[in-house]
Amino acid sequence: MGALDDGHFDEELENGLVLGVCSKPEIEKTKIIEDAVKVLLLGLGEDINREGLRKTPFRVAKALREGTRGYKLKVKDIVQSALFPEAGLESGVGHAGGVGGLVLVRDLDLFSYCESCLLPFQVKCHVGYVPSGQRVVGLSKLSRVADVFAKRLQDPQRLADEVCSALQHGIMPTGVAVVLQCSHIHFPNFASAFLNSNHQGWSKTVVTSGSGVFEDEKEMIWGEFLSLLKFRGIDIDNTGSRISGDGCWCPSQNISTMEPANSEMIAAVTSIIQSLGEDPLRKELLGTPTRFVRWLMNFRNTDFKMKLNGIDRCRNNPFGSNGHVEESIQTELNLSLWSQCEHHLLPFHGVVHIGYFGAGIDAIGISLLQSIVHFHGFKLQVQERLTRQIAETASVLVGKDIMVVVECNHTCMISRGIEKFGSSTATMAVLGRFATEPAARAKFLQSIPPSNTGV
Repeated sequence: MGALDDGHFDEELENGLVLGVCSKPEIEKTKIIEDAVKVLLLGLGEDINREGLRKTPFRVAKALREGTRGYKLKVKDIVQSALFPEAGLESGVGHAGGVGGLVLVRDLDLFSYCESCLLPFQVKCHVGYVPSGQRVVGLSKLSRVADVFAKRLQDPQRLADEVCSALQHGIMPTGVAVVLQCSHIHFPNFASAFLNSNHQGWSKTVVTSGSGVFEDEKEMIWGEFLSLLKFRGIDIDNTGSRISGDGCWCPSQNISTMEPANSEMIAAVTSIIQSLGEDPLRKELLGTPTRFVRWLMNFRNTDFKMKLNGIDRCRNNPFGSNGHVEESIQTELNLSLWSQCEHHLLPFHGVVHIGYFGAGIDAIGISLLQSIVHFHGFKLQVQERLTRQIAETASVLVGKDIMVVVECNHTCMISRGIEKFGSSTATMAVLGRFATEPAARAKFLQSIPPSNTGV
């Protein structure tokens, strides 16, 4: 019978490719996660059998397993096979080579899942050490060790401390220094998004950790470390606030709501945390299921219908100074967008640009356009469908000749095996004259400013 009889199976992807071999316990844990995701989807009022959601439980389970694989890895296995002899200076006064010469690896892109809300956060990691014992470690191993601890449910300071401690014990250097620049998506809730169109999308912080000669941040060696960062334009004093005391950087900790969370959904999230290899009763994780469920409920499926009554009063005078109907292209740019990927249950965010023919709209009309974007955004979505829906609904307000461009950063592009940091996705929808007039499309596209949707 083969693999299954031996307690293993080839994990089949949705396109029929084979990912690898998993043990029966891993199969069982994956099944628990998939069942939990189905409970969450049902709690959102979704049909788990509809096209687009049928494979979501599998995709979410796969992403979570990949994103928390660090629980199964050991630093010792990574480091000990990559220590190499390297002599220090043979003569003279100074430090270099395998004794006393600072080694720094900058700009390591990592991601981790926030232990407070289960949303991924991005990490720019800078790690250095001062060799001792006339030996050095392979540079790629610094990145791999950092990734071991990043691929767990984490807090920025603990992540920095664990990377620092692991390298200190694994390499036995004179000292280790770690600097992390962390960016956590700050997702508004449904109500606040309508009230505040200028919502800031990211919470940022900088954390440091040091051992040996780096234990005291006032020591000169820290100044040298930070100077090497500044050579690359990295100034940690201007990239985010520091976490102090028992403070928490996760935006979910600052959201207060009296709305009771669905107990079945909370139990489902608890089972996910346990299946990933964590203890749901750990102090830092006790409130995580409730916070995640309350955030997820922003995207519940409702029967609300958007009614655009009395829209004529939002249009400016349709006639130009010569008495003829205005035929120029009007634009409304950089409308904020927040949404949730229905394939992976991960957020995406960005901006929407709308172009249309005729007279412009007043402030009330612009506010309605932003409301249209939020109305379609706060659902389980795919960007292609979202773009079309915005265009079709907005055409009632601004006319049938309309073009919509949506630019978004997708968390699923960094928090799965792809890990494409800095990538973004653009989609278009064209109706009426924009569909038949290339010159009109080109003119509108030229009016869109440089993108600033990233971190």
